[in-house]
Amino acid sequence: MQTPGEFVREQVTTVREKVDRVAGSVAESVAPSQVGDFIREQRNAARVSLRELARTAGVSNPYLSQVERGLRKPSAEILASIARGLKISAESLYEQAGILDRRSGNPDTVAAIRSDDALSERHKAVLLELYETYVREHRAAAAQTSSQPQTPTSKESA
Repeated sequence: MQTPGEFVREQVTTVREKVDRVAGSVAESVAPSQVGDFIREQRNAARVSLRELARTAGVSNPYLSQVERGLRKPSAEILASIARGLKISAESLYEQAGILDRRSGNPDTVAAIRSDDALSERHKAVLLELYETYVREHRAAAAQTSSQPQTPTSKESA
């Protein structure tokens, strides 16, 4: 019988393998330089050297340089490590890599939430989820309103 810890480790390993498989198949259709360019932009904005980011992300300096130049396609796990080193959400890197679908809503609003240093990663995720829910509800309500036939009000019919 498995202990709860063993069960969780097994589940995490299974999910990581699946994400890496999906990332590999999706990465074929996404230009690796797109992810590398985004990482470089974030690194420069954070004023972090390539060497410093490589150290905090736990990857070699040459490997990170190759990722930034689009010569390597990092796994989901490496992207998560780079995101931690940049202090950004792994989700944003997954989106750039094409692993996750982009969030709905205004990209500037999403970027503003993600870049707010006063928020923890957990708070950012909650805010993004709420924002996306409101955007979906607003779109659904607008679509419903535009698809309903206009009925005259009591003042118009009198």
